[in-house]
Amino acid sequence: MTAAAPHDLVVTQATLADWPVISAWAAAEGWNPGLSDGPAFFAQDPDGFFLGRIDGEPVSAVSVVNHGPAFAFLGCYLVRPDLRGHGHGLTTWKTALAHAGNRVIGLDGVVAQQDNYRQSGFELAHRTIRFTGTAVEGGTPTGIRPAVPADLAALTAYDSACHPADRPRFLAAWLTTPGHHALVREDGGRVTGYGVLRPGHDTLRIGPLFADTADDAQALFAALAAAAAGREVALDVPEPNAAGVALAEAAGLRPSFETARMYTGPVRAHAKERVFGVTTLELG
Repeated sequence: MTAAAPHDLVVTQATLADWPVISAWAAAEGWNPGLSDGPAFFAQDPDGFFLGRIDGEPVSAVSVVNHGPAFAFLGCYLVRPDLRGHGHGLTTWKTALAHAGNRVIGLDGVVAQQDNYRQSGFELAHRTIRFTGTAVEGGTPTGIRPAVPADLAALTAYDSACHPADRPRFLAAWLTTPGHHALVREDGGRVTGYGVLRPGHDTLRIGPLFADTADDAQALFAALAAAAAGREVALDVPEPNAAGVALAEAAGLRPSFETARMYTGPVRAHAKERVFGVTTLELG
């Protein structure tokens, strides 16, 4: 295919039917997206995904998913390798950003793009380190059980305290997607954390891992690791959470990838100390 100029690119909103194309590109970059992420992503904002096409053929992608009236998250910024360097990514980016309106935008930027993001007004909040390794089954932690539909309200409230915006539509899908293994930690009937294990292209993914304390996080991680015993798992840990880094290292996981959490402005106060593992690099 002959490379086209940016003005030959047609950028339109993507649909869930387009997700396999975007997911495959992300997998080829080594990002290891979840195998069943699409339905939950589109549940949060079905209008937040964009594809650039030349002669009807997809060549670029980006997502700008709105999380309420004040916050959006940018991800899936991709250009087909054979068509890079022609402005298609930037054209797609500019078109998609309009979807966020005047919301503050967050992203998890790969190292190669972080300078470009700074030039677009994004400022560093912290690094996020992906830890990977073989899950090992340990003891049986107490206070852990599978999430059930009746937990949705409590988990939505807990999630909202740990994230810059409410995301009830996403969470309702994330907790119930086939293949997702969602666990709750509670004490006296009160939620003290939750975590989700899901299949990825290369390894199993753990995210989120949200917990009140390091002990809660450790118990949840141990239960999720038991479900994945003998297989490779990946956990994206915000670097400022020293207890999260220590948890990953103690489990024998090693750094394999990093991103930078960046924002275009201030975000809602949330319990960063409870974030032992981010939910997903695509939606925050």
